[in-house]
Amino acid sequence: MARATTLVLLPAAIGAALWMLGPLPEAAPVHAGSSQVARQLFDTAQVCIACHSGLVTRSGEDVSFGPHWRASMMANSARDPYWQAGVRRETLDHPQVGALIEDECSACHMPMARYQSKAAGHGGGVFANLPVGASRAPSARLAADGVSCTACHQITPQKLGDRASFTGGFHVDTEAPFGRRQVFGPFQIDKGRAQRMQSSSGFVPTQGSHLGTSEMCATCHTLITQAFGPTGDVVGELAEQVPYLEWQHSQYGESVSCQSCHMPEVSEATRISSESGQPRGNVSRHQFRGGNAFMMRVLNRHARSLGVEAFPQELDVAAERTTSHLASDAARISVTRAEVSGGRLLAEVTIESLAGHKLPTGYPSRRAWLHVTVRDRANALVFESGRVDPTGRIDGNDNDDDGARVEPHHAEITSQDQVQIYESIMLDAEGRPTTGLLRGVRYAKDNRVLPKGFDKATAPGDIAVHGDAVSDADFTAGGDRVRYSVAVPGGKGPFSVEAELLYQPVSYRWAESLGTYDAMETTRFVQVYRSMASASVSTLARVATLTRQP
Repeated sequence: MARATTLVLLPAAIGAALWMLGPLPEAAPVHAGSSQVARQLFDTAQVCIACHSGLVTRSGEDVSFGPHWRASMMANSARDPYWQAGVRRETLDHPQVGALIEDECSACHMPMARYQSKAAGHGGGVFANLPVGASRAPSARLAADGVSCTACHQITPQKLGDRASFTGGFHVDTEAPFGRRQVFGPFQIDKGRAQRMQSSSGFVPTQGSHLGTSEMCATCHTLITQAFGPTGDVVGELAEQVPYLEWQHSQYGESVSCQSCHMPEVSEATRISSESGQPRGNVSRHQFRGGNAFMMRVLNRHARSLGVEAFPQELDVAAERTTSHLASDAARISVTRAEVSGGRLLAEVTIESLAGHKLPTGYPSRRAWLHVTVRDRANALVFESGRVDPTGRIDGNDNDDDGARVEPHHAEITSQDQVQIYESIMLDAEGRPTTGLLRGVRYAKDNRVLPKGFDKATAPGDIAVHGDAVSDADFTAGGDRVRYSVAVPGGKGPFSVEAELLYQPVSYRWAESLGTYDAMETTRFVQVYRSMASASVSTLARVATLTRQP
């Protein structure tokens, strides 16, 4: 796909590195184009990518920070059409506090623009900075860069781990002038290289071990949101997404950081800069592995209209890397019992979580579920639970059929209209299921698969289990076991049982609920979802087994 090219005058070494990356977006003015701010706090990734790409290990692996980041959801946090639709929906639901909503939602999706605006005494905005690439707002270029290099690497250790740091409450120094602003990294940089980086980027590299801590990630991946009533008054509070708190309550909290899984280290020493870089051990990849291959595919298909700068092949690789990660590192599944007795096939399906937090975690539109089929000796289908249709809807799911209902957690499944779905379902102040983030005050159901070491009996309210899973003795730390009792009258064995754990980052009901809103962002996303719903489903684990002859 074609990208606009702008001639930029650069030192020869930097220009050579940029040539390998391809054409760049329009260059920014020195002070981000804003006359309203006292000093420049950030710059876009363009100033960093030049020297932090072209990084290849001795074995030939390309670990370039720039292209890997550019295709990630971090880089595209402001371009994400589902997020844009969600913010629009919330401002339509709660117009009295629309400015407050835009300010809070921009804190983590447009962090540089929002922090720059706050430092100048203003609130953060979302829609003034859109569409990406077309907005003339002074902060639009910083906003478009999403969770960029000089956002994360300028976060100081101040408040990390405290509740005050959650929901985008990270701290960036606003006093140092541009040219002397510190950017933190894990390594000590010698004076010569530090001066070179300072002269080329305007930032001073400084060692800061806090960048490798989970508390760093928690600032934007721990969101406690307020719920608003019809007049804009606060009616409650909800832990919207809290993987950091889930991780703390697991066996991983003392031994494995977020970065261990989501920014895995390169196994061999490698340079971190193509310009006079020296080999370093324990270099973290900047792929930011997550669980949203679907959105990467959406961004790729609609790159021009969404202002995407990553190249198609970069997004393809990122999506494939994500699906591979989900298939190998999320869960294992097994059929631990399968036999026929009294005209019924009895099977037990066991899930073992490999994640360091609940599965799935993060934004509450995410769900995983068991798809189980039973076939006879002629391969004829005699039972199926959890089939997903081309619209993204799960057969038998009460909530997909009717947004006012909730599919319960099941210890045993006996009919095809029952399905085991691991999800969180919010309730509003009137006790109705809702997909409105700022309407949710409590959970009717949260049976997402627990990480190892997670004690559901002692879990605090923000990460508690809700619904029938509370009393299910087989739903415990590290996994779940579900019994299936399937009628096979007259069936001839042996029977085959196939079970798979499927996953959607954007579930059917969450997407379809946006269809009731008359706004460009909501209408666009519903159309996109309907055209690509089949691509929203990933397989986390799969197993098949045969029963004995009845």
